[in-house]
Amino acid sequence: MSSITMEQHAPQEFILEAFADPASVRDVVRAILHTIFFHRFFPSLAPHSREVLDITLPYVEDAELDTMIEKRAAELARELDAERSVHHAYPPSQPVHHHHHHHQPRHAHTGGAGRGNIQVQFFEKKRRKAWYMRAAYGGGDEEVCWESWTVKVTVAEPRTDSERAKVRKAMETTLLTTAMKIVTCVNSHKDHIPPITTSEANPFPYQINVNQKDAGWATRMGIY
Repeated sequence: MSSITMEQHAPQEFILEAFADPASVRDVVRAILHTIFFHRFFPSLAPHSREVLDITLPYVEDAELDTMIEKRAAELARELDAERSVHHAYPPSQPVHHHHHHHQPRHAHTGGAGRGNIQVQFFEKKRRKAWYMRAAYGGGDEEVCWESWTVKVTVAEPRTDSERAKVRKAMETTLLTTAMKIVTCVNSHKDHIPPITTSEANPFPYQINVNQKDAGWATRMGIY
């Protein structure tokens, strides 16, 4: 294990926050993922944008990618719905003390919250250096993760008009902050991007996973 670890660098990791009500979670997650891919999808793109919560954000017009993003956003929304329905069925025994949280709109509701995450990983194809690795894995190339983005999603279900207004404001603020953070991340971290060594339209394979638990070094090394 140590020889493999020494041969490969840990990927650059970014953590982002997302906040939404149940009706908006898919739109918010899709918008964040499209913003990430706008900066990391290397085929030549005509610029496109979409309005999400009155914020104009970039959109990648690629059918395969859009389908994948749509599927994963829907999967996350379903899991969050299931989690919230469990909370409704089995409410916490301790009362919620609102006065502790009046500065945080994400807590300004009585239960019904859900949390999940969605992860985007970018890989490069590398020649396996050791002959025994090529023999063991049945090929000369391996996919090594060089960058990962984890979006931590919090869903709040407002119960009153006052809560709806607070949640809406918090959704807009968080989405704008996250979009700006993505731009900052890609502009300030460039040295880890691998050289493009293929003529394929998209040189870096990607994966999008929902609620993936960190499986330790094997996941980080791209060994599944």
